[in-house]
Amino acid sequence: MKIKTFTIISLLCVLLACGSQRNENQQSDTDEQTDTKMSIDFNADSAYQNIERQVAFGPRVPNTAAHRNCRDWLADELKRYGTEVTLQDMKLTAFDGTVLEATNIIGSYNPDAQNRLLLLAHWDCRPWADADPDPANHKKPVDGANDGASGVGVLLEIARLLHANPTDKGIDILFVDAEDWGTEGDDLSWAMGARYFAANPHRAGYRPQQAILLDMVGGKDAVFYREYFSMSSAPWLVDKVWNTAANSGYGERFNNEVGGAVTDDHVELIKAGIPAIDIIEHHPYNGFNPTWHTIDDTMEDISRETLKAVGQTVANYIFDIH
Repeated sequence: MKIKTFTIISLLCVLLACGSQRNENQQSDTDEQTDTKMSIDFNADSAYQNIERQVAFGPRVPNTAAHRNCRDWLADELKRYGTEVTLQDMKLTAFDGTVLEATNIIGSYNPDAQNRLLLLAHWDCRPWADADPDPANHKKPVDGANDGASGVGVLLEIARLLHANPTDKGIDILFVDAEDWGTEGDDLSWAMGARYFAANPHRAGYRPQQAILLDMVGGKDAVFYREYFSMSSAPWLVDKVWNTAANSGYGERFNNEVGGAVTDDHVELIKAGIPAIDIIEHHPYNGFNPTWHTIDDTMEDISRETLKAVGQTVANYIFDIH
């Protein structure tokens, strides 16, 4: 993903259209304060181990053995936690002409339920550490402990909780591929898997009522601001999630200040008319986590405290609010 310093008029038109279609219940929900109870215990150690397992495969760069092996493991984990799993295989042409063998991995709970919440995170790694301070590292792949594995690790723990605490709610977990094979100045080079999913849903007529993206949610001392496109698309959903965080004791981690506009997977969903928000570590003045797109994006930067704050917030939202 990358930060946007300006807005795209066409995207803003889509955002305005989405906003006009919100029903009265969604609009009124904006002003509600959540009453979250810590009835579900998100296990940060479990999430940490999920991240560690992904990183152990090596950088999950498309067209590599590490990528294929991790794909199979992720699908097996979602099956183990009781989801109906769909593998959406794709051949995507990257900006540099490389044909990527990519796979979106979808795990569904109660697939026939009409009202659906989509939880997603990208699982691929950046092929080049081109933001590393040492130019000698710019052609090395990134381990992606935070940028890639952290969101997936949290959602796997959410899947475990859903399996242990059955619900009749319609929930889909999407591990989206080919997010990070992008280049500066070309918006369409990023989030290719999410773009494909938005145009080719895994089920005919699939349209979730809300979507929450988790990206870079494991960094030490991470703080999450209200991302710009999220606020433009679904301010009511941002309010709900940030209020849940505050009522769960994590208000210092979920800052109410509006942050920057980040080109990320949620933007492709927004373009398709799906209310979507991004929980992402991006400071409005200092940018991304210092390990972003560097060889230092390793397990050493992963914080159980941050995983707990994000994971417990999402779990409380699912079980008490959704």
